[in-house]
Amino acid sequence: MKARPILFSGQMVRAILDGRKTQTRRIVKPHPDGDFGAPFLFQNSDDIWTAHDPRYPCEHGVAGEWHCPYGAPGDRREARWRLGIHMPRLASRITLEIVNVRVERLQEIREDDAKAEGCQPVTHEDGAVDCGTRKTTFAKLWDSINAKRAPWSSNPWVWVIEFRMTKDAKE
Repeated sequence: MKARPILFSGQMVRAILDGRKTQTRRIVKPHPDGDFGAPFLFQNSDDIWTAHDPRYPCEHGVAGEWHCPYGAPGDRREARWRLGIHMPRLASRITLEIVNVRVERLQEIREDDAKAEGCQPVTHEDGAVDCGTRKTTFAKLWDSINAKRAPWSSNPWVWVIEFRMTKDAKE
């Protein structure tokens, strides 16, 4: 089991502490070249993700391999609320255990995934709550962070990291 840092904004750390955030999406780097559309599938084998074309035998249809730099199930990540890339592990305030990793296109996010990302439904001034708006809220959040390198409209491949806060988490 490895323990490595992963950076979150202060707002996202608060969502983790409140129990509202149990997923994060990060851009696959280097980004797969070409259009890995419907015929291409990612398969996880020994922590290596492979894009292949199922129309061809595996040895002929492999388009590339990626290792998730954010960890694998069972790994632990430290969430910091300040830029802490150079801080010692003792400065970590939250320890997260990775429970699942998958790869998908960004716009494939579902409403329950947007909720797990910590997004709240839009509430209007009159108190009315929009239905099905967590995905829209997530799209706006994504663009506020990633618009320059991978905007929502580009629909990049992303790592979907599901996690839970461990018992040794600090507040």
